[in-house]
Amino acid sequence: MISRFFFPCPLPGSGDIELPDALAHHALRVLRLRDGDPLVLFDGRGGELAARLQVRGRDAFAVRGEHHALERESPLSLVLVQALASGEKMDWIVQKAVELGVSALVPLQAERSVLKLSGERAHKRVAHWRQVAISACEQSGRNRVPEIEPISGLREYLASAAAASRLVLTPVDGRRLASLARPDAALHLLVGPEGGWSDEELAMCRAAGCVPVGVGPRVLRTETAGLAAIAALQALWGDF
Repeated sequence: MISRFFFPCPLPGSGDIELPDALAHHALRVLRLRDGDPLVLFDGRGGELAARLQVRGRDAFAVRGEHHALERESPLSLVLVQALASGEKMDWIVQKAVELGVSALVPLQAERSVLKLSGERAHKRVAHWRQVAISACEQSGRNRVPEIEPISGLREYLASAAAASRLVLTPVDGRRLASLARPDAALHLLVGPEGGWSDEELAMCRAAGCVPVGVGPRVLRTETAGLAAIAALQALWGDF
């Protein structure tokens, strides 16, 4: 496997590319790459650049190779609207959702969310999840980094995304995914927290036009339910 790295600025159109300190440290100290080793750079705007590592004293450069206009994005534009989960579950959800091909992720502060975030803590956690998304792109071969939106409340989200096609996962009375019509535009998938949606939240979702759906007769954990639904939707209308 050739190591892939997200370049935090638009890649220059010519010449050798000096690697930022954090990227160079990861390549040389963490991955133990050596002078002359192949690598791939991408800047999130599409495509990727084949290159070779060149060490010049304390600095590291990427010697430019061929640029490949590769896209590995799903034809299904799927936005995961995930209620906050505790511990490392959110990291896991972000990582795996990016690997499965979501185009964006909206963290949601739900009534029964164990994790409560606001202010500076919320900003720092979102920044952390954005780095998790970048790492998942590096690993999975994606050349476009999904956007991790700021943390939102359910009422705020429902008002801001009124025009979107939206599905809300529920363990009872939900339609089978296979019974749905293929969406014409982006599809939003709402997943509740560890304690599930409250009755009031489900009522708000229904009133806003969200379609209740299920993922089988078993009750799944929040970190399982959304990922299972994403995989099923990708099999129905995406690239699985």
